[in-house]
Amino acid sequence: MLALEMFRSVPRTVAGRAVGSRVPGVLSGFAAPLRLVTTEPPVVRRPGWARLRTRLSGICGSDLSMLSGRTSLYFSAVVSLPFVPGHEVVADLLDDCDDLPAGTRVVLDPVLACAARGLEPCEGCAAGATNRCSRITVGDLSAGLQTGFCHDTGGGWGQQLAAHRSQLHAVPEAWSDTRALLVEPLACAVHTALRSGVVEGDRVLVSGAGAVGLLATLALRELTPAAEIVVVAKHAHQRELALALGATDVVAPREVLRRVRRATGAFALRPTLSSAYLLGGVDVAVDAVGSKQSLETSLQATRAGGRVVLSGMPQPADLSAAWFRELEVVGTYASAHREPGGRSAFETALALGGHEALGPVADTVATYPLHRWREALDHAHSTGRLGTVKVALDPRRTA
Repeated sequence: MLALEMFRSVPRTVAGRAVGSRVPGVLSGFAAPLRLVTTEPPVVRRPGWARLRTRLSGICGSDLSMLSGRTSLYFSAVVSLPFVPGHEVVADLLDDCDDLPAGTRVVLDPVLACAARGLEPCEGCAAGATNRCSRITVGDLSAGLQTGFCHDTGGGWGQQLAAHRSQLHAVPEAWSDTRALLVEPLACAVHTALRSGVVEGDRVLVSGAGAVGLLATLALRELTPAAEIVVVAKHAHQRELALALGATDVVAPREVLRRVRRATGAFALRPTLSSAYLLGGVDVAVDAVGSKQSLETSLQATRAGGRVVLSGMPQPADLSAAWFRELEVVGTYASAHREPGGRSAFETALALGGHEALGPVADTVATYPLHRWREALDHAHSTGRLGTVKVALDPRRTA
């Protein structure tokens, strides 16, 4: 089969880290530790596993960070190179898998928790918090926090992969593949919304209007009693989508503190040789980008004792506000099999996935065949500017 494989290359990783943020194009050229290969399809010969044929697989911000060398070395212990990336997956089952017959179109919960590894549940998995599994380096599989980061399972950036029944969710027949592709990031957004701790009357800031921020906006509006949701967006199409998905208002990055100060009666301070911040502000801020700027914006706009939710994989930032204003900083990683209320995040995401406002989001998905992966990565680095929410690889396409 054909697949894109990430491999270990210190020179390319160093090059990507050095210039990737300034010249994103190099990440789809010489600096990408990625190659198109012909390889054997992955097969995990354990009960409950099946082969899948990929229909679409998204390019996520965490994938771009990985290729650019910006991902923290913290994660090097929970992956197994070489691996085929791709954790946002829509695929067809090639084998019967317990109650799911071959031919079923499915989406994938990528977390490789105890059930997939053939282990008795750890404390996290027993509580339904599969995203907190403490056994992601042992069991029947090589190390890998998720499908798409594990040598043994393959990933969606290949024509086939392997998955465990605990990871699989059937997709409604009427849905397009592009709508189905939104389910995994929407499940993450559901988890973010339910972890945000929003209570009646809260003002919420969502910093970022890419796929993560837009889907978090929908989940916050549908699943929490937020009184106001202000979204930070750079581009006109992001503004339109954010308002359709439930935002009360949308502001440009340079306008955030002014808008929050005006709405909350906060005081704006301008320290020497540093960014402005507020005394007062929103009750909850969601960083949906993970950049230094977006995280600091979230910290600077949140009232004392408020909550800052890390939905994007974070880059190093000034945490002075978290200490000085006694902010509660909360991480939200992937999604859980048992969220507050008892349902899995994927069940809720599948229920929300038919929302009419997601139609225009699905319509913006741009797809590329595997051999045009360089173009796909270039596009993924510029989705906001190009009017796209999500870029995906389609291993079935030849042109």
